[in-house]
Parts: sequence; structure tokens; C-alpha cells
Amino acid sequence: MRYYDDLSEEERGAMFFCPPMAFSSRTPREQLAYAVGAALYMPATRPTIAADLIAGKLGDLVTAVIDLEDAVADQMVDAAEYSLIQQLSRVAAAIDSGLLSQDRLPLLFIRVRSADQMARLLVRLEDSVRILTGFVFPKFTPAAGGRYFELLDDYNSCREKDEPVLYGMPVLETASIIYRESRLETLLDTKRLLDAYQDYVLNVRIGATDFSSLFGLRRSPELTVYDLAAIRDCIADIMNIFGRAEDGYVVSGPVWEYFGTGNDRPHQLAALRETRLRDALLPELPHPRHVTLGTGMVDPEATFIREIMLDKENGMIGKTVIHPVQLRTVQAMYTVTHEEYMDALAVVENRDGSLGVMKSEYGNKMNEIKPHYYWARKIIARANIYGVLHDEQRYTALFREQGYARL
Repeated sequence: MRYYDDLSEEERGAMFFCPPMAFSSRTPREQLAYAVGAALYMPATRPTIAADLIAGKLGDLVTAVIDLEDAVADQMVDAAEYSLIQQLSRVAAAIDSGLLSQDRLPLLFIRVRSADQMARLLVRLEDSVRILTGFVFPKFTPAAGGRYFELLDDYNSCREKDEPVLYGMPVLETASIIYRESRLETLLDTKRLLDAYQDYVLNVRIGATDFSSLFGLRRSPELTVYDLAAIRDCIADIMNIFGRAEDGYVVSGPVWEYFGTGNDRPHQLAALRETRLRDALLPELPHPRHVTLGTGMVDPEATFIREIMLDKENGMIGKTVIHPVQLRTVQAMYTVTHEEYMDALAVVENRDGSLGVMKSEYGNKMNEIKPHYYWARKIIARANIYGVLHDEQRYTALFREQGYARL
């Protein structure tokens, strides 16, 4: 698998100073954690999962999460499990027959409801388990989470040497994490648990929708998740515990809940709120947080891009998405700029040298070797997966012609 495989060699050469590298579920965890990128959720009851994967219908799809939890009604769980098993069996058979190339298979995860369901699936999936990259653990808590990783440890200890490691991605989204009085203790207990199984932790994910529900909130399409004070406060603490450079965890950004249909008109209520606030508070200035259309109305797609930028600036890589139109945009925003790459390279290459500080190649900043070292390592890791743009290229050149490409 490689990002932007749809580009020709000529197009790739014109776009990238360093092209994206190929990866698979067998890629070392430290690199694979950055490759998850935009994770598309799809209900296990969806009847076309296998057919779409085999046909390569979703060309930008790199990570798929087949959902047995919130996307499946309680009375449909048995049917969803049966559908999942049948469809993964079809995908495995397509790989064995050569109908689907192994290197075209997205990273596949199953979001389970419980550890008991996961244990049951590990048995019922039989040989099809080998095509999975891992499981997603919703509403993860220190009390219940240990069983998930015990199952992973048992499986990985007994797997064949030529089979890939099976990983877990816990989702932090429970009341004990968002409520201030229990947050620190829960986060520290969670980290102690994950530290014990760190080789099997691919991503730490944030469930902002579940967090919001506990306060009766749902962000509007013109606001980022960081505009919700309680959620922003919790994300800050999660990053404080899991985003520390020396620990090596990759934390993914929260889901974006809105998607375009191709015939969307700007959000009228958003436009009204935006205009009134801007006129009342900053009558002489354009709003600093949103790209607006020519009519002055807010474009929710611009807010989506701003949220990805804020995720990235706060140290998060990867994002849950709910529609294929969002895939390319998220992935493009993780591409490394030439300036970032040259700064990072200079810092890493001089790590053991005599310089403590140096002027950047672009001549617009100072690169300090020790303070910027962990940042530089993360930039290099991202560059390997998503590539490095040529100096004259922009993120938007990687967007699809529809939707976000107009920004």
C-alpha cells in the first residue's frame, strides 16, 4: 500500500520532493502507526464491503474500520458478525487466488463491542484473521481494557512467524475520562496498562462524539472540536499523558461528522451566526478562524481543513472519517512541506554534532538541535509515509477535483 498510488510516475515526480513509501500490515509498528491516516468507518452489515475491497472501488482507502459497535443495532449483532465473517473470508480467498493483490489491501480493523466478542471472532474468523491489521477497542477503560490486550498477546504469541502482528487501537471516550474529577486517575491507569502492552498499541484514538454526548453537545459544521471548551480541555490532558515525545504513542484526531453531497449549499444558520458575531465583535476584521465564500457565508469544508490543521499542530496524526469524500483531504494534509523536511533533516543530521543552533535553510528561523529533535523525528516519520512536497507545491494540489479542491 502507498499513498497516491493513483498518480503516474510523472505526476508523482512533479508533486513530491520525496515520494511516499510503500507499507503494509507487516511494516514495523513505529512507522505503521503514522500510516493509519484517515480511517473510514463502515458498518459490518454493509453488504458490499468485500466486493468494494476486491474491486478497489474506494481508490483513496488506506485504512478501513469495520464496525460492530455503534453502527450496528443491538438486534442485528448476530447478523453483523455473520456478514463480517463471510466478507472477510471472500477477501482472503481473493488474495489467495490472485484476484486481489496483497499490497492493494487496506489496513483492516474490526471495532468490537466487547472482549468476549473479540475472543469469539478470533475463533470464528479462522484463517481470515491473517488479513486483519487489528481491532479497535471502543469505550476503553483500565478495568475492562486488560482483557483485550491479553487476547492480542495470546494470539500474537501463537501466530505463525510469517503472519503479521495483530494490533489494538483503544478509543478514549468514557465519562471517567471527560469528567474532570476522575480524568487524571483514569488516564494514568490507562497509560500504565498500555505501557505493559505497548508493542501491540498502534494508535490511541479519541472519541469526541461520545464525549460530547455526555454534555448534550454536538458541534456545528462551522466550528472545530477545539471550539467546545469541555472537549478541548480533555483533549489537552490526553495529549499531555500520551503525546509525550519519549513515550512514542501516536494519538489520532477525533471524527469529523459532516460530509458533502456534491450539491451542498453553504450552511445558512452558520452564515447567519458568523455574520452577526463578526459584525458585533470585529466589525473591521475578517473572521480569523474560517474561510468564507464570496457571499460572506462560512464554508464547513474549510472548517474541516482547519480542524485537521489543529489536530496536527497539537501532535495528532490520523483522523476518523465517515465518508470516502473525506479521505483524500485528511491524507493530503499530513504530507510534509519541503521547508518542514529540510528543517527536520538538518536537526536530525546534526544531533551528534557540535552545533547547538543553526539558521534554517529557508533563512526564516533558528533550528535548535536538542529542543527540536523529537519534533524532527516525527516529521521524518510522517515524510516517509506521506511524502514531501516540492517547494512550489501546495497541499491543495493533492485534493480531489470535487469538494475541498476549490479551497
